[in-house]
Amino acid sequence: MNLKIILLSVLIANISLFATEMGKKENYYGKQKAVYDINYSGGENNKEFFKVLRNVKNHIKAVGEENIELKVVLTGDALDMLADANSNIQLQSQIEELKMQNVKFLVCNNTLVGRNIDYKTLFDVSKDDIVPSANAELSHLQSQGFSYHKPWFSGEYL
Repeated sequence: MNLKIILLSVLIANISLFATEMGKKENYYGKQKAVYDINYSGGENNKEFFKVLRNVKNHIKAVGEENIELKVVLTGDALDMLADANSNIQLQSQIEELKMQNVKFLVCNNTLVGRNIDYKTLFDVSKDDIVPSANAELSHLQSQGFSYHKPWFSGEYL
């Protein structure tokens, strides 16, 4: 009987230790570098953009702001996110919140040129936010150890 109590106590202590360690974000996930590749439109009421931003927020929350370097690369129809943010306070707010958590939003110059978009017409974009090519930037970041994320919604690939 005493042996059962001792084994049970050891088991409970180990489970408790494991739960405590999992609760410490920096111990469970460690330091991370991640890049999100967004090249699609926001859909009705920018619903898809809000989902992407929520994904990014959840990633930061799980890992801890101090444990992640995160970039969002926008190309093609995804530039609508920054164009629409000019008149959409909710979209502005979410982008600003992520930027305050050191998320860097990068804009594809090929898209700007190809679609004749002046970067100054996009919400909170500076010259430093523009990269020559989204695809080349994604490859470059992956070669620097950034994990690649491509969230899809609305019945597309998950």
